[in-house]
Amino acid sequence: MGVIKVLIVDDHRLFRSGVRAELGDSIEVIGEAEDVESAVRAIAELQPDVVLLDVHMPGGGGQEVLRRVLGSGSQVRFLALSVSDAAEDVIGVIRGGARGYVTKTISGRELTDAIRRVAEGDAVFSPRLAGFVLDAFASTEAPPIDPELDSLTQREREVLRLIARGYAYKEIAKELFISVKTVETHVSSVLRKLQLSNRHELSRWATARRLV
Repeated sequence: MGVIKVLIVDDHRLFRSGVRAELGDSIEVIGEAEDVESAVRAIAELQPDVVLLDVHMPGGGGQEVLRRVLGSGSQVRFLALSVSDAAEDVIGVIRGGARGYVTKTISGRELTDAIRRVAEGDAVFSPRLAGFVLDAFASTEAPPIDPELDSLTQREREVLRLIARGYAYKEIAKELFISVKTVETHVSSVLRKLQLSNRHELSRWATARRLV
């Protein structure tokens, strides 16, 4: 293939700029979008070869973009690029039609290679995520319903996972491109919803559900 046309869909402008700077010369970034509505419009107007798709963003997230675009018959290929490495996020977007899923810890060179492979029709996953997909499609059982987990927003789940991994509030803020105050707000909300008292109890709760 020649130069691959890419659309970046992510609700953080700073992250979009960083991705642009990291991609190689064989990749042409033809546009950006920050939410579901602008993503759907941009894909229709610009006709990219590959869409780099964030999983969690305003308007319904990556799965909603997949549903609306692929449901219209579009042949564009999607590569999910997310801070989340949770099994439910990976499985959700792959079932929605994405060709791959990589985390935001990926290097620029690795991301360029992943984009090229997806454009050529391959499926691409960060190493530890491939097992989630294989397990999900090998099993016909529906995942158990967890009312407590379902009560949390996607962003609250992301904060919870990072808390359970031992991240400090400042580290979480940097990882998720949000302020420390916003992190504190999310933690307070999670504690209230789960009726827990502190971050140590949060860590135990998350570990028991294999969210870490």
